[in-house]
Amino acid sequence: MAKIQSSDDTKRKIRKPISQKIILSGPLDSPEISENVNAKVEIPAIDAQKVEILAKKARNPLWVSLKRVPRRIASVLSNLPLAIGEMATIAGLMALGTVIEQGEAPELYFQKYPEDNPVLGFFTWRWVLYLGFDHMFSSPVFLGMLVLLAASLMACTYTTQVPLVRVARRWSFLTSAESIRKQEVADSLPRASIKDLGVILMGAGYEVFSKGPSLYAFKGMAGRFAPIGVHLAMLLIMAGATLSATGSFRGSVTVPQGLNFVIGDIMGPSGFLSNPMPSFNTEVHVNRFYMDYYESGEVSQFHTDLSLLNLDGKEVMRKTISVNDPLRYDGVTIYQTDWGISALQVSKDTDGPFNLAMAPLKINGDKKLYGTFLPVGDTNSSNVKGISMLARDLQSIVLYDQEGKFAGVRRPSSKLPIDIDGMKIVIEDAIGSTGLELKTDPGVPIVYAGFGALMLTTCISYLSHSQIWALQDGTTVVVGGKTNRGKVEFAGELNRLLDSIPEIVNTKTTPSKTLNSESKDGDSLV
Repeated sequence: MAKIQSSDDTKRKIRKPISQKIILSGPLDSPEISENVNAKVEIPAIDAQKVEILAKKARNPLWVSLKRVPRRIASVLSNLPLAIGEMATIAGLMALGTVIEQGEAPELYFQKYPEDNPVLGFFTWRWVLYLGFDHMFSSPVFLGMLVLLAASLMACTYTTQVPLVRVARRWSFLTSAESIRKQEVADSLPRASIKDLGVILMGAGYEVFSKGPSLYAFKGMAGRFAPIGVHLAMLLIMAGATLSATGSFRGSVTVPQGLNFVIGDIMGPSGFLSNPMPSFNTEVHVNRFYMDYYESGEVSQFHTDLSLLNLDGKEVMRKTISVNDPLRYDGVTIYQTDWGISALQVSKDTDGPFNLAMAPLKINGDKKLYGTFLPVGDTNSSNVKGISMLARDLQSIVLYDQEGKFAGVRRPSSKLPIDIDGMKIVIEDAIGSTGLELKTDPGVPIVYAGFGALMLTTCISYLSHSQIWALQDGTTVVVGGKTNRGKVEFAGELNRLLDSIPEIVNTKTTPSKTLNSESKDGDSLV
């Protein structure tokens, strides 16, 4: 059977045998003293001059005021309306960062936010460039607000949450039946034992402590620690976001199929904490680019087969990436973001094949159009004519003759020639180009850990912290309790626990009534 922890038991646990050695850290004549406990140890006299200095500081109002300054600052920072205002300001800056183009050249802001026609009557390019709104998430204003919010969270934890936990962990015995009856839920149990109550509470998961006729029990202490965990999780998220904004690298590139690029040539730092990584020396080779299509002919997905090569030209990794399926290698992530058509491989009569560069003619979201031109005749003439070719994607090419008239449609790699103005044209292949985005983000693991901790501690914060007091008043046990959440459920739980406490019955009998004795009527008592 589980034993109720009493204050007397605790005292007995504390009373351990005293060590036979006394080791003083002060500057004594000998470095270490090993004597019997009853031995006398001479302690050096306290420096009277130091005592006088400390006494003067204690009497000095200026010194007392300076000691109170940190507490006053913490009190101001832990103000709830201030914290709400900080979070609202950060949310507003984040929204503004999604409206204002980020990382563009100053000329764009000169044109979009001119001084002669300011947005909302006052917002010009000076606001964007001077306050760093062109790189909002690493700007001094945004980072300063994050630091201020972090200071408020730490101040609230220090001034409010930690003292609440300290108070909740203290044993608080009530020695008055009236004070117990004033609790949120209270009841009296005649002919009951406080020890039985303690055993029942321990079986229900309570930590039980007793001191003489008094009992104190609690459970759900994790709910008291949860707000501190929530604050720490938010600090983790902000630290990770700050590290991402000031310590990452980003870059984008469009690479035709079959060509290479070096990661370090593409990446650019995003903040003052950005440090190059060894993986920046890795070379990326585009083995193949291809697309999937819907039945309607529109592009549904595009893929890039990539190989990573080290300085010796040895392949260290290979993967086919697609949208939402990136490649990750040694802290660098490569995303599939875009596509294009770089060239057409064409044969004319017996000439070729040769590559014709494709130029973008129209780009509107996913609606793209690329074109090229195959000159015919004297290419040095001022009036060069030729065959025009247009493509929306990699699966079909539309051809026009020298007069601009429609000549036909051919699928790349079909090897089917088309006769235009007496020439046989074959579309050998359409060479695609892949749009890749590369980035390093050291703050991502910290942000993920922060969000995981935030979800966990938020769930834990819903656990109720329940407290129960009891007092043995003769043969009656007076019980009362309170909780910070789920008050109706707590009252029902306490009533069920009290109903399970056994009642003490008086089993004393008179000498004239004994077992197997006969009554006046001749019947026996059983």
